Amino acid sequence: MKDFPYTESKDTRSGFGAGLHELGKTNPNVVALCADLIGSLKMDAFVKDFPERFFQVGIAEANMMGLAAGLTIGGKIPFTGTFANFSTGRVYDQIRQSIAYSGKNVKICASHAGLTLGEDGATHQILEDIGLMKMLPHMTVINPCDYNQTKAATLAIADYEGPVYLRFGRPVVPNFTPADQQFEIGKGVLLNEGADVSIFATGHLVWKAILAGKLLAEKGINAEIINIHTIKPLDARMILESARKTRCVVTAEEHQMNGGLGDSIAQLLAREEPLPLEMVAVNDSFGESGTPDQLMEKYGLNETAIVAAVEKVMARKAK
Repeated sequence: MKDFPYTESKDTRSGFGAGLHELGKTNPNVVALCADLIGSLKMDAFVKDFPERFFQVGIAEANMMGLAAGLTIGGKIPFTGTFANFSTGRVYDQIRQSIAYSGKNVKICASHAGLTLGEDGATHQILEDIGLMKMLPHMTVINPCDYNQTKAATLAIADYEGPVYLRFGRPVVPNFTPADQQFEIGKGVLLNEGADVSIFATGHLVWKAILAGKLLAEKGINAEIINIHTIKPLDARMILESARKTRCVVTAEEHQMNGGLGDSIAQLLAREEPLPLEMVAVNDSFGESGTPDQLMEKYGLNETAIVAAVEKVMARKAK
């Protein structure tokens, strides 16, 4: 099992803020909109240095999506910012009608996704957003794993023509991917080669998959670990090549089991290569108030749960 050293832990939302600020310096067409959450979205630096390209819409998220759609007509590249719950569920009609349907070049940037929002509780911990967004035609869905990858993704989507949903989080997590990485939309990242089981993880669960890989190595199990940062379009080629080699699959994500990464991979395997599969995800439940670590443990979104899923799916493969 490869080692993934890191020197610091940082929140992925700060990676977005850093990427947005860099875009402000290099791309005059980039504009930003926020629904009264500048600090939470780490948009402060952009607002300070490029006030003429920033629009504070207040607690009016639906209006923000309409404004963003309109700005694209004049050649601007709008980045909207608010919590994931308000970026999707609250404004789904506006996204569908004004952005996705006409393929508007809006970048919907969503922080505080998943259980790791923590103490704010179930009303703010959206676990359905990936499903909501990936079902929309023309929508690209990206869920990076750490600060560096979130910054790289933010830079990359500015050059991509079309609507994008970029999902990131609140807590600090290990920052282990290269600072100079080139982010390729729709292309998975092989983290560890293995022959016994394929683990496909996204977002905060990528680091948990790495920890699980170390535990599995101690048991003599060599896991192939792949970071699927782009959920739509899915890297079908990489997924199928790995699954055909290992003959069993585990998916891991901070999202509902229905509608998430595991759901997409299950559909792919059902069509192309039916194989045993286990999903580490929230199983048809809302969240609750608690610290991120408490919630991730309670809802089975950690390395222990991934190891258990691997042992289960390998037992199924052996039958």
